[in-house]
Amino acid sequence: MAVKKQKTPAPDELPFEEGLKKLEAIVEQMEGDELPLEDLLKHYEEGIRLAQGCQEKLESAELKIKKLQPNTDGEDELVDDDSIEF
Repeated sequence: MAVKKQKTPAPDELPFEEGLKKLEAIVEQMEGDELPLEDLLKHYEEGIRLAQGCQEKLESAELKIKKLQPNTDGEDELVDDDSIEF
């Protein structure tokens, strides 16, 4: 019977914390001297994808936080994207 490979989820499908843990593990492996060049390149490419996915999640969270701004009564109010200043 053939063994099916589990598909690795795309970086943007991973929760932020899981993506960050995977990225840290890749960096740790790459810092060792045991990996051949081909494996280093594969790890580097995966690390770049994970870093970009994590960065996008951070930017999205930052935008959501900026959307919540206190109104005149001091209560948080969801504002539209056009009124947010960066």
